[in-house]
Amino acid sequence: MAALKTPTLNYTAEQLRGDVFGGLTAAVVMLPLSLAFGVASGLGAIAGLYGAVAVGLLTALGGGSTTQISGPTAPLSVAMSVVVVDYAQGDVRKALFIMVLAGALQILLGLLRLGSFVAYTPYPVVSGFTSAVGVIIIVVQLIPLLGHEVALGGVAASISALPDAISGVDTSAAALGILAIAVCLFWPRRLARILPPSVGALLVATVVSVLWIDDVDVIGEVPSGLPDLVMPSFDWADIGGALPSAVTLALLGSINSLLTARVADSMTRDSHQPNRELIGVGAANCLSAFIGAVPGAGATSATVANVKAGGRSRVSGTLCALVLGALVLGLGRFAEVIPHPVLAGILIKIGFDIIDWQYLVRVRRTQFDQYAVMGLTLGLSVVSDLLLAVGAGLLAAAMTASRQFERLELDNAVSTPLLDMTFLNQPDAADETGGPAIPSLDLDGPDPFTARTGLLSLRGTYTAASSIKLFNAINHDVEEHEVVIFDFTDTRYMDDSAAYMVGQLVDVAVESGARCIVMGLEGSQATSVRELNVLRSVPAENFVDDLDGARAVARRLLDGSDGEA
Repeated sequence: MAALKTPTLNYTAEQLRGDVFGGLTAAVVMLPLSLAFGVASGLGAIAGLYGAVAVGLLTALGGGSTTQISGPTAPLSVAMSVVVVDYAQGDVRKALFIMVLAGALQILLGLLRLGSFVAYTPYPVVSGFTSAVGVIIIVVQLIPLLGHEVALGGVAASISALPDAISGVDTSAAALGILAIAVCLFWPRRLARILPPSVGALLVATVVSVLWIDDVDVIGEVPSGLPDLVMPSFDWADIGGALPSAVTLALLGSINSLLTARVADSMTRDSHQPNRELIGVGAANCLSAFIGAVPGAGATSATVANVKAGGRSRVSGTLCALVLGALVLGLGRFAEVIPHPVLAGILIKIGFDIIDWQYLVRVRRTQFDQYAVMGLTLGLSVVSDLLLAVGAGLLAAAMTASRQFERLELDNAVSTPLLDMTFLNQPDAADETGGPAIPSLDLDGPDPFTARTGLLSLRGTYTAASSIKLFNAINHDVEEHEVVIFDFTDTRYMDDSAAYMVGQLVDVAVESGARCIVMGLEGSQATSVRELNVLRSVPAENFVDDLDGARAVARRLLDGSDGEA
């Protein structure tokens, strides 16, 4: 029977081995992170584990990536802490309703097939966002590292409370936190292949606390077993405050998941389904809220660990969640003795690693506008909120990209005067009978170097980015000729703004008394131009396919044989 199933499922014993190692490795990585992120979110350590199990299992089975490990993440834990404090004001059930609403919005984004657009997020925005999350985690966790409770109110509150925390530092707590950081930094590489540094730090610092230090703040009583059902509460009068918070969670979770899926794809050379991923993680967050879990998304560190250990299918993600689930059933009494400063130290190391140092150290080699986008996103994320920062970063990135497109598009537009003696006196191509080419008329004029015809070549792509400057740069050229040839032969794409710009140029030429010829208008570039009817003032007989056709029409127009000379 096994021999028959293997070819059908295309799943070998070697793949199973890789998935088992990948799932176990990811579970080891997720254990301390989910505890720490649960505390950071304001919902509690066990809520972090519940999120790792529920979100991890549901997205492994129904998400759009076969190798991604999902669970509590740094961006979502930071955002959820803001929801708990600022919106819900400590009411967990109100905060969980925001989580349900955010999950529903993620499902809607997936159904509307908007997941693919996350791939267009510029790297400076991603870098600024991730670096800001790292900075926020470090600043917020400095207070518990020094032996005090987390300051409610985010970065501003933490900075305000920092002087008092330093003056009243709990040396025992600070020593444990620093020990956890040191273990993370100096954990031997050989051991890291078996046990991640974060797990080693959790074990070493907790053992030291249990054996020698008993006066530090610990997690305390943690329920074990299956979670209780929690009913989120909501008052429709609060919808104005609830919706922005839900949108923030939904967008952060979506970006987090899809960017992590891209990381997994780059390692496995596979491809994920972004819209299915949004629907899967959205549904997981909706259901997880009813057990009081922390919202989840793609966990980059666990995903990388899974892939590096050999995980290549949904089996690894499912196994990771099941292992954590088994730990939840009996982990409570062991987790109760974990000191808060130890988790703070682990989180500070994670925050340091999250900061995009590779991009920051190359600032001098980076274009200023790209660095400005990254700096704007990072700064607003720290002093304001993450959603506003991402929105502002995307807007700034779009503006800087438009400037680049403007330069490229302006460079591709060429206005060339065509001398009568060279253009009009060129012989035509051989006639259809195969006879000799017929020379053009010898158009006598007082100046053999007269250029009564102008050629405007629009090569490449044209968008709103360059339409205004292109019009200002060229409109005077079209007024200087009696005949203007608009060459679309090498035009690849033209949006509506650029099409209207062409129509304005034609109108300027006509108003100045010039006649217009349209050459090579066909294919995709013709769609906007023809649909918007911007060339309505150009007679149908003045549309030609190539330069020979344009030459013949130009002769007719300049000769006056059309009755308009």
